[in-house]
Amino acid sequence: QVQLVESGGGLVQAGGSLRLSCVASGSIFSINTMAWYRQAPGKQRELVAVISSGGSPNYAEDLVKGRFTISRDNAKNTVYLQMNSLKPEDTAVYYCAAVLRVSSRDTTNTVFWGQGTQVTVSS
Repeated sequence: QVQLVESGGGLVQAGGSLRLSCVASGSIFSINTMAWYRQAPGKQRELVAVISSGGSPNYAEDLVKGRFTISRDNAKNTVYLQMNSLKPEDTAVYYCAAVLRVSSRDTTNTVFWGQGTQVTVSS
């Protein structure tokens, strides 16, 4: 089974920083794209950032405005989200997602999700 586990969330004051981590484990043949999403209370889940297998990052337009940085460590099957200058509106559950193949016999990719980690930014 494949499992994605996020960590690093917590309570932080406005202007502070947090570094989220997501580790993929289990039966994995290869991991392609990894991404971070977030969902605030009463809001739809939205994309925050994505990163390719080669480490090329992309960010949601008009969302993080240079405050967040996504990175990955392929050797550890881990993706990170460095969040700086946090604002109360960043408060949400942050989810990790990965597009991967679980077997060399797979001809298609499958999307897996983590359980989420709570980020709360106080004013």
